[in-house]
Amino acid sequence: MTLPTLSPMPALAEPAHPLKLVALGDSLTAGYQLPAAAAFPAVLERMLRAKGRAVTIANAGVSGETATNGLDRVDWSVPDGTDGVILELGANDMLRGTDPKVTEGALAAIIERLKARGIPVLLTGMLSAPNMGPDYKARFDAIYPALAKRYGLTLYPFFLDGIIGDRALHLADGLHPNSRGVETIAARILPTTETFLDGLGKGGH
Repeated sequence: MTLPTLSPMPALAEPAHPLKLVALGDSLTAGYQLPAAAAFPAVLERMLRAKGRAVTIANAGVSGETATNGLDRVDWSVPDGTDGVILELGANDMLRGTDPKVTEGALAAIIERLKARGIPVLLTGMLSAPNMGPDYKARFDAIYPALAKRYGLTLYPFFLDGIIGDRALHLADGLHPNSRGVETIAARILPTTETFLDGLGKGGH
């Protein structure tokens, strides 16, 4: 008896290949003293996927980096084929008292390099610590809104929103988020990231 030939089951429709994001940043992106799976890019990717978003987020965070350091490596840290960049730099500039003009210039150059390659940017802002003085704080805090306006970027105003002043969300150094802190940061930035993804087009290229 000849058995009937069974047709293979149709595969479930896969979304168009995932949107490829790169998180370009410092220790706040790198996941200082945290496992890779607990770092900001991995946590945000998990949250986006839980909402049905086909996206991957590469971790291009390097602890201790300034905006100028990020400019030095942006070309090789963001590979061809990247659909968007989450830019998180400037905290170390502030902690070192770098002239805000230097920080703004470096961030602008990063944005322009990416723009020239057709790669959109989600800009995450940083705020100066009060102990840097009111003049410095006013100049530093103005960097990110000004850049977002100049280049028409999606802006998340303050990367550390929701964790400042809460010791339970920080490592012992009081500066870096612990795993719970990263979860809070990612949950807060999630809606802005979804808006950014919607602007990149549905489902990738």
